[in-house]
Amino acid sequence: MIKKLNYVGVPTRDQERALAFWTGVMGFIITTDRPIGDRRWIELSIPGAQTGILLFTPEGHEDRVGTFFNGAFGCDSVPYEYERLLEKGVTFLGPPELKPFPHVYFQDPDGNTFFLSSR
Repeated sequence: MIKKLNYVGVPTRDQERALAFWTGVMGFIITTDRPIGDRRWIELSIPGAQTGILLFTPEGHEDRVGTFFNGAFGCDSVPYEYERLLEKGVTFLGPPELKPFPHVYFQDPDGNTFFLSSR
């Protein structure tokens, strides 16, 4: 029986730049970083969460870089995270919206767009 989702893929053109963003800015933790062909298999964990992210773009999927991430990150307070991450240089598509629930959209250095919400 399936018990959890281990990670979700975040397509990237520059793994080193993506790694610096997700660890240095977002605070994720490296769980795996090993060579796989001419690239690296980089898994990151989100502190306090079971599911992590994978910074790897399979061959033939390069067109996915810079698109909308089909998922959502969650936090306790969108306004707080918005201010905290804005100070660290994260690009947002606009200020937080509070209705119908607190949420905001942000981008990584590859132009991928992510949804962040709180209940």
